[in-house]
Amino acid sequence: MKDHQRQSSDRISSLPDDIIEKILTFIPIRDALRTSVLSKRCRYCWTGMQKLVFDDRLINVSSDMGVVKKYKLVITIFHVLLLHKGPISELYIHISDEEIVNEIDQIILHLSRSKNIKKFIFEVYRYDGYYKLPCSFFSLHGLEHLSLKYCVIEIPSMFNGFSMLKSLIFVEVDINATMLQRFLISCPLLEEFTWIGRYVTDFIGDNKCTFVDLFKCLPSVQAVNISRFYNKDFYAGVMSQKLHTPLVYLRILVLQVCFGKQDEISSTLCVINSSPNLEKIKFKMLRYVGQTFNTSFLDPQDYSGLNLDHLRELEITNFHNYAPEMEFVKLIMAKSPLLKKARIELDNSISVDIEVKMLQDLVLQPFPRASTSAKFIIERPKKLPVKAN
Repeated sequence: MKDHQRQSSDRISSLPDDIIEKILTFIPIRDALRTSVLSKRCRYCWTGMQKLVFDDRLINVSSDMGVVKKYKLVITIFHVLLLHKGPISELYIHISDEEIVNEIDQIILHLSRSKNIKKFIFEVYRYDGYYKLPCSFFSLHGLEHLSLKYCVIEIPSMFNGFSMLKSLIFVEVDINATMLQRFLISCPLLEEFTWIGRYVTDFIGDNKCTFVDLFKCLPSVQAVNISRFYNKDFYAGVMSQKLHTPLVYLRILVLQVCFGKQDEISSTLCVINSSPNLEKIKFKMLRYVGQTFNTSFLDPQDYSGLNLDHLRELEITNFHNYAPEMEFVKLIMAKSPLLKKARIELDNSISVDIEVKMLQDLVLQPFPRASTSAKFIIERPKKLPVKAN
C-alpha cells in the first residue's frame, strides 16, 4: 500500500505546477488535501485552486458525533480559506447541519471581501427552518452565477444589486413579493432564471407579484424555468394579450402549469405572445379537479398577432387530454411555421382506450398547422428500469 502511495506521489510530483493546479480544480477540496499529503511538492498547490467545494463529505466523522463533526468541519473550512491564495472563482457549499448557522455567517462574511467569486452554489439544510442569508452575502458583487436552496432572503436597504449576474436559481427560497421583484430588477444582465417550489410571502394588495409582473422584471432573460409558484393569485389580473415591453431575448420557456384555470392559460399566452423569438416551449401539465370552461378564447383566429416564427420545439409532459390542453397545442402549432417537433407525453392516468380515441380524433379531425414538416409525436411515459435486489 505504501509503495503504491509512493508511486502515485512520484507521478504527481513530476508534473509542472500549472498542470497540477489544473488537475486539482477538477477534484473536491477533500481529495485535493489528500493529494497534498501524498506529495510534498503538492502540499500547498491546493491553496491556489479557483474552485472550492465544501460539503458534509469534507471530513470523516460518524454521524453520531455531532459536536465533533461540527467543529471539525468549521475548522477545516476556515483552514482552507485562511491558507488560500489567489482568486476563488467557483464556490460550492452543501451542508446539512442546523448547529452551524453562526459559523456559516462568519464564513460568508470572510468570502464577501473577495470580489472574484463568479459562481456560488449554496445549500444549507436545517431541520428547524431555512437559513437566513446574512447582509454580508449581498456584498458579493462579482457574482455571475448564483444558486440558492433552503434560504430566507431579506434584502438590506443598501443593496445595489448584482450587476454582473447572468444565471439565477432559487430552489425552496423564502422571499416576499416586493423583495423578489427588487432582487430581479437589480440584476440587469440576467439571462437565465429558475424558480422551483415555495410560496412567495406577503402576496396581497400592493405587494403582489403575478406571473406577468415577474416577466416585467426580466427584460433581458433568455431562458426561464418556473416550477412552481403556489400563490393562488399568481396568475390573476391579466388584462391584455401582450406585455407593453416585448421579451425579445427569451428563447426557452419551461413551465409547470395547470390549464384547468383560465387565468393561468391567459397569463401563459400573454408571455408567449410577448416573446417573438421563442425557440423552445416545454410544459409539464398539472392535474386539476373542477368544472371545465369554454375554450373558445383559444381560437387561433383570435390571436392574429401571435407569430412564433422561431419556435422549433414544443414539448408537453403529463398531458391529461383536457380540452384546454389540446386547444393550446393546436393554437401553438397553427402559429409556428418553422416548428420541427411537437412531442406530447401522456400522463400515467391516461388509459389505452383514451389514447386510441385521441389519436382517432386527430386523424379524423385534423387541425391547421403552420409547419407541414413538423413531427407530431404522442407517446406514453417511459418506464424506469426496476433495480434487482
